[in-house]
Amino acid sequence: MKKEIPLLIAFLLGTWMILENFLSGFSWVGPMKESITNGGIVIMAFTYVLGIYSIVSVNVARIRRGQDVVPKVALLAALALMVALGFWRGHEEGTPFNWLYLNLYVPLQATMFSLLAFYIASAAFRAFRARSLEATLLLVCAILVMVGRIPVGEKLWSAFPQVSDWIMNIPNLAGKRAIMIGAALGAISTGLRVILGLERSYLGGE
Repeated sequence: MKKEIPLLIAFLLGTWMILENFLSGFSWVGPMKESITNGGIVIMAFTYVLGIYSIVSVNVARIRRGQDVVPKVALLAALALMVALGFWRGHEEGTPFNWLYLNLYVPLQATMFSLLAFYIASAAFRAFRARSLEATLLLVCAILVMVGRIPVGEKLWSAFPQVSDWIMNIPNLAGKRAIMIGAALGAISTGLRVILGLERSYLGGE
């Protein structure tokens, strides 16, 4: 029964999520949809509690073993501080929680994302090597797009911006749509496997 009940719940809820789009004309669908959505929100709230418990237990265990003590203590202290400030004054504008978020978390997040530029440059340097026909096309298109996006490129040749826009709007968009269609088909097939009980990895275990 440990597996049958979760499989039954997944089947019923998955089937409901599909059928509710075709049953919108019935009066009982709206209240039932709202009740199920509210239940999902409650479950999501419990997952936050579980996530906090997991973070605390893992980091406390590492602190006791003497592994990365300073970063782990800073993480737990920041977690406790933000939770306490959130319960104390809320997260509206002007509260300590909002001030710390805007003046500490957001700059740190921007710093972390800015470091990705170096990894992107390194990956581009490795990828843009004309070792094959496909790599050569990638290199030529990348150069045309980059040159067409800067003012110097327009000064060199007035058609560079048009060439750059054509590459982005025609070949690039076609490839992006193909990837999105493939990802959508993969999501649909995975969802059907979960609903039908063929995919059971979310149950844990082997």
